Amino acid sequence: MRVAIVNDVAMAVEVLRRVVSEGGHEIAWIALDGAEAVEKCAADTPELVLMDLIMPVMDGVQATATIMKRCPCAILVVTATVSGNAAKVFDAMGYGALDATGTPVLGPGGTLEGAEPLLEKIATIGKLLGKAPVRSREESVAVAPLLVAIGASTGGPKALAKVLSALPRRLDYSVVVVQHVDLQFAPGLTDWLREHSELRLAIAEEGLPVEPGTAFVAATNDHLVLGEDRTFHYTVEPKSLVYRPSVDVFFASIRENWREPGVAVVLTGMGRDGATGLLDLRTAGWHTIAQDERTSVVYGMPRAAAEIGAAAQVLPLDEIGPAIVRRLDNSGAHSRASNSDSKRTDAEA
Repeated sequence: MRVAIVNDVAMAVEVLRRVVSEGGHEIAWIALDGAEAVEKCAADTPELVLMDLIMPVMDGVQATATIMKRCPCAILVVTATVSGNAAKVFDAMGYGALDATGTPVLGPGGTLEGAEPLLEKIATIGKLLGKAPVRSREESVAVAPLLVAIGASTGGPKALAKVLSALPRRLDYSVVVVQHVDLQFAPGLTDWLREHSELRLAIAEEGLPVEPGTAFVAATNDHLVLGEDRTFHYTVEPKSLVYRPSVDVFFASIRENWREPGVAVVLTGMGRDGATGLLDLRTAGWHTIAQDERTSVVYGMPRAAAEIGAAAQVLPLDEIGPAIVRRLDNSGAHSRASNSDSKRTDAEA
């Protein structure tokens, strides 16, 4: 479903964005108070609104009443404490809100706590609206590995080597590198990166499926994309783009076809390629990182990403690899890899 988020607390918005995206839904828009929600709902009515109660300008009760009068849609109250705001919850439900649940929070190590009750409520409302059930977060993770997408240009090879060297080999995730490089140099770049990483390095060949534990490198003068079948494809379009392969084009393809939010990174490079795609991925729940100015050879691409708010983190080069590992760890990649390794060990024994 297309789901809107109404909440004035930045951390709550980020948590809700992550839960909604990992549940397989699309973020329609985000409003920071009830009045803004009323305006956005009138302009673009979503299928479901996650409505906070205590907000400035206009609270969730009044916003619910106004939305249900002007542009009715499904509204789920999501508040820090349902019992503590019982009166307002009942008022909102009296105006048409369907149900209420607590706001999920980030627990120790960045894990989500309280996400499942929210996803269950959303799934129930989806059934009421005639929507097909979506996969749970656990089911989504089981379908495909986590994905790390990295875009780079000028100064990129050394930056890539630094980042990849920080990524351990035996993890249940995949890496895709889109570096602005001519076709004739791509195989040599892949070979050179092998010397700096424990990951298995491979060229992203046409029709090749994404595999965990592998870092794939784009290797033609056309644009690399990930298809609906989750295999690599190349396209000459759009021909107008100067930088080939385009980071933006690849980011757009994974935004469309890779439902499980992962980590996306823009490293040193000239121009603005990757900034728009990075912003779209952040909106979809991906964790996004841009290299900082001090460690960039050319602070073009990461600057563009930082200026439009596409990067959740702007980090020195030395910190990017460890930040990716921490994010993957928080997403459960380590535990899945450990389970997989123990199964292999048992089988080998």
